[in-house]
Formats: sequence, C-alpha cells, structure tokens
Amino acid sequence: MLTLYSYPTLFGVADNNGYGLKVFAFLKLAGVPFRHEHIFDASKAPRGQLPYIVDGDDTVGDSETILAYLTKKYRLTIDSALTPEQRTQNLLITRMLDDLYWVMSYSRWKDERYWRLFGDALKREHPALTDEGLLKAREFNAQRYYYQGIGRFDPDAAMARGLADLGAIAALIPQQGYVHGDTPSGIDAGIYGFIANIYFYDIDTPLKQFVVAHDNIVRHCRAIHAAVTS
Repeated sequence: MLTLYSYPTLFGVADNNGYGLKVFAFLKLAGVPFRHEHIFDASKAPRGQLPYIVDGDDTVGDSETILAYLTKKYRLTIDSALTPEQRTQNLLITRMLDDLYWVMSYSRWKDERYWRLFGDALKREHPALTDEGLLKAREFNAQRYYYQGIGRFDPDAAMARGLADLGAIAALIPQQGYVHGDTPSGIDAGIYGFIANIYFYDIDTPLKQFVVAHDNIVRHCRAIHAAVTS
C-alpha cells in the first residue's frame, strides 16, 4: 500500500506542516488508500524535504509532484472537470500558498512572541523531542529564512505578507461550497493544508486572528477537516 511520510500531528491536524497536510487531504478526498507514517527526520526524503510517498518501487517527493503522480497513476478524477482558466487560477493560488508557508514557519520558529509557545506545544504532544533538538531546528530554520528572504523582515513586516495572502484567500473562498463548485477539488485540499495549520493552531497569532474573523474561511476549513478525518 502507498505510504505517505510527513511531519507529525499538532493541535489535532494530521500534519503540522501545510504541504504534508495538503497531500494527506488530497489522498482522502480522492479516495486513495494509504498508510500515514509520521517522522521528523527528512534525511531519507527526496531533496531532504517532507512530505514524500513510497508507492511500490516509486519514491516521490514535493507535494505538487506527488499530486501529479497520483492523478496520473491512479487516473484520479478529482480535478478532471476543471477548465483551463480554473487550472491557471489553481497555479496562482498554489504559488501564493508557498509565500504563506514562509510566514507561517517564521511565526513558529523565529518570531520571539510565539516561538516558545510553539516549542512547548511540540514537546507536550511529542515528548521525545528535546530542547537541544528544537534549538538546532530553530537555528537551521533561521538560515533558511535568511537565504529565502523572509528572515530579513522584522516580525510585523513578515506577518503583513501573510495577512495579505490570507486576504486573497478570503476573497477567493465562496460563502457556500468550494473554490470551483459544490464539491471539493485538489485546490481545496491545498488551501486546507495551510489554513487548518492556522485555524486549529492553539496560539493566538495575527494569522489566526484573521482566519477566525472570516466565516467563509472557517466554514471551508471545517468542511474539509470533517471530510478528511471522518
């Protein structure tokens, strides 16, 4: 059986990283059977990044590459009715979520206002983690942020980028249904992966305040959450 390797749970979501949760939700919505293995060590993953899947002799990394692989191999129809314009919109949303990822990660590992709360939550849920290990991870992420660019922003400026991304999402999600109609498609899984890691995140960041204040985002997140956890 196909196996998804991704980061562990936190605050009741199946992966505390948006990309892994996106793949998890896509697999659930598309009806593909799989095992889910939670790991912290990404050293064996393609490109050294989670998530990745192992499917027979195939090992596939990168969330978008995984979704394309699954769609082709298993002839999935979750996105088959999309128009060319909708597929273009999906690409733009996906790239925007890439930007939001860096702000979310920054808020957890770098922002002094929230970092200790995040570390304490990880240790409560995963007691095998040590302070030393978390500090090494924090230092590693600080380097990533610096070279990506978000690490050169002060916390409020970094947060403003994420709030702008969330504002675009708020404008895209309808009051009823899903992004492209009455049933969820792949992009709904992608949005859920990131929004659930803000909405269910039990730390009161400006990102969470924004999400909670927008009923359409909350409704969409809870609807997908119910569909993939039932």
